[in-house]
Amino acid sequence: MAITDYADVDATELARRVATGEVTPPELVESAIAAIEQVNPKLNAVVHAMHESARLAAKGRLPDGPFRGVPMVVKDFDGFVKGVPFTASTRFMEGWTPTEDSEAIARLRRSGVTFIAKTNLPELAILGTTESQWRGPARNPWNTDHSTGGSSGGSAALVAARAVPVAHGGDGGGSLRIPASNCGLVGLKATRGRIPLGPQQGEGWGGYVQWGVLSRSVRDTAAFLDVLAGPMPGDPYAAPPMARPFLQEVGAAPGKLRIGFSTRSFFGKSTHPECVAATENAARLLAELGHTVEEAAPAFDRDKLVKAYLTQVGIGVAAEIDDMARWSGRTPRADLFEPATWFLRQVGVTLSGVELQHARDAIQEAGRQTAAFHETYDLFLGPTLAYPPVRIGELGLKPAERVGLAALRTLPVGAAIRAVLAQLAANNFERTPNTQLFNQTGQPAVSLPLHWTPEGLPIGVQLAARFGDEATLLRIAAQLEEARPWIGRRPPVCAG
Repeated sequence: MAITDYADVDATELARRVATGEVTPPELVESAIAAIEQVNPKLNAVVHAMHESARLAAKGRLPDGPFRGVPMVVKDFDGFVKGVPFTASTRFMEGWTPTEDSEAIARLRRSGVTFIAKTNLPELAILGTTESQWRGPARNPWNTDHSTGGSSGGSAALVAARAVPVAHGGDGGGSLRIPASNCGLVGLKATRGRIPLGPQQGEGWGGYVQWGVLSRSVRDTAAFLDVLAGPMPGDPYAAPPMARPFLQEVGAAPGKLRIGFSTRSFFGKSTHPECVAATENAARLLAELGHTVEEAAPAFDRDKLVKAYLTQVGIGVAAEIDDMARWSGRTPRADLFEPATWFLRQVGVTLSGVELQHARDAIQEAGRQTAAFHETYDLFLGPTLAYPPVRIGELGLKPAERVGLAALRTLPVGAAIRAVLAQLAANNFERTPNTQLFNQTGQPAVSLPLHWTPEGLPIGVQLAARFGDEATLLRIAAQLEEARPWIGRRPPVCAG
């Protein structure tokens, strides 16, 4: 039976219909497969179809969880799916298959979802645009000449195009919030330690990484956070305990909040007028809703934090490549990776333990500075990105940059690597400058789709809360969603 409004409702509504017998899990699977087959040729979002296993799961005895029968896609990174290829968009891992689920994936399974496909991402989830040399670019359903952002770009494309109501992803420097902003979605990065990365990892990129979902509604985001949240035995740390389920925060009165906002670029130099307008409009709306809103932003040392970010990501990438070599039994070589990926590996094996400790000290200092900001302000508001969605290819390496990185492959001189790293720190954050800070401090942050350009491209605004305070973030996000609904907006490339 066809579900005529499949593309118009969120995961919570689909789950309700399954629970009441209005639809069946096999019907939802077929709707999702048909929708993916309709939009994916234009989006290049799927890297591995799981249609037959999804059909079998839907016909079997699914767990009686809150999302029983709801179709979902999984990013080809940020956790293992048992028996399904894991590549991280690198040819180095082509053909390798894990033999166990990551805990977060197991929790999603227990919620009752059916996994339909794995999605496109940049190699090793490094870049803020999904354009790997192997898989090619994932395209934005609002305008296919433009990027979805990254790294969870394939997941975002399918949710925005309404092929699935929700998708798995991860965020180590904005990789949920960046594609949420580019694709008109809700993307929440939870508090550090809220969602386990085990059993394969204790932390990612020195604590920057949190896994999560991309969705079209705040209630879906909250409900899936309930599914994923909570430590597992052996975690190196855990987020502060929640007072009640996150879903109960949706619709709860937020009270009168004090909100600081800024339109300035955190790690870049400028902010596009449309991103300024998005933030200022959101600030006015929050004031109209009764909150105290004034210009204010956390204080921090930009250069110190950018250096710390690249240091920890470089060391994290080097460790990931070593892990992949151990899992697969293969030997890493420069020609098996993209130039930027191999360069970050070289950074990771070149920098010293002292440099790593300085990076850790810098982000802990930033955590103290943002905590001081939140002694006065409940929330921070700003543009998620400094510019509207870029065109495909705009963030790619220039020919001279490729030549320079190629030279470093054969002559990995420590001084040269540090010089290139300094150049990246100075020039590499102009388009995506505002998300990394909150990975470094560990506090929760969400991108909400509250603005569109005259050309029809989405612009997200970002709200960040105190460490551990997703509750306030979800209350205010739900209030903004009710005041300025976005779920009815449909992109040109859309299922149905």
